[in-house]
Amino acid sequence: MLYAVFMSRALPSSPQPQEPLEPLQLMQTGPEAEEPCLRADAARNRARLLEAAARLIAEHGVAGVTMEAVAAAANVGKGTVFRRFGDRTGLLTALLDHSAKRLQADFLSGPPPLGPGSPPLERLRAFGTAVLHRTAEQLDLQLAAQPEPTRRFTHPAFGSLHMHTTVLLRQIAPGADCELLAHTLLASLDPALIHHLTRQRGMPMERLEAGWLDLVARVTGTDRPR
Repeated sequence: MLYAVFMSRALPSSPQPQEPLEPLQLMQTGPEAEEPCLRADAARNRARLLEAAARLIAEHGVAGVTMEAVAAAANVGKGTVFRRFGDRTGLLTALLDHSAKRLQADFLSGPPPLGPGSPPLERLRAFGTAVLHRTAEQLDLQLAAQPEPTRRFTHPAFGSLHMHTTVLLRQIAPGADCELLAHTLLASLDPALIHHLTRQRGMPMERLEAGWLDLVARVTGTDRPR
């Protein structure tokens, strides 16, 4: 997978790390956030349904994911799927939330350069490239499950990405408006834009990666990696 391939690669070195300005914690992003005491059997059913939905997406694309198809693939009744996720959008959102938590775990506690232990500039470069590959890998799912425009920037998954980007920027360029600049950087990783660039314009991922590194250098006033 694209994201897995990226995670196995090394990125260029950059300045020495600084202490983080604020602690980060793994954010809750979906139905699980509202059900911390989910019964063991219900949790198993939920995991089985998400695994079945992921298999259907891999085999047939997002269009192949219906509540009926997921129930059949997981060998449960259709009512179980509706009780667990509400509707198809809820199911797709849960799949996306599960993926978002994996990414959060990688940049909060995973190995460097994405995780702690690398300089902030190197982590920011790795972060954007990881998000880029994850988005490209799950593009249909991300487009189908994307919150409506009025909720997009208040969704916890986006909030986690924005907070992490802001914290890294504050360490690299403490005098800048890092909260606003984080929005600028994340806008370049928007799923709709990546769909346009890769599928409608035919741009290779290598060009998008290079574009991210160039944008980070310009926003932070640092040298582009060689």
